[in-house]
Amino acid sequence: WLGLKKIYSITQQGNYLLRIELQDWRGNRRHIEYSFSLGGPSTNFTLQLARMSGSIPNALPEHARLHFSIGDTAGGSSCPQSHPGGWWHSECEETNLNGNYVTPRSRGRLDRGKGLYWKPKKGRYYLLKSTKIMIHPTDFKSFD
Repeated sequence: WLGLKKIYSITQQGNYLLRIELQDWRGNRRHIEYSFSLGGPSTNFTLQLARMSGSIPNALPEHARLHFSIGDTAGGSSCPQSHPGGWWHSECEETNLNGNYVTPRSRGRLDRGKGLYWKPKKGRYYLLKSTKIMIHPTDFKSFD
């Protein structure tokens, strides 16, 4: 993890795409790419997204200003306290890619709110074994 200050510094050098790669417990791999902007420390690293492409439905709101939050900086929301790990929460049930690493219980069941997950508004939970969050300049070709 580079840290938000370093990522902010990098993104100030030009236009970047955000790519999120997800792998579930059955070995399925999916991804999504966004154009994005990241605010600095004075904005609490506000993130704004616009979906570009991908093989998984969007679970993060587009064009909204999402503030990075952790348990002690929830800003009135109970999401960071009930879903560990810092993240850009807008609603508690959408996604948590910085949560605890939790392996499935018997019969492949996983406690949704405790592990890594991706939940589109009108879709099912994708309970995750691994995640990658990457950025690359827009003048590079897509990873596909």
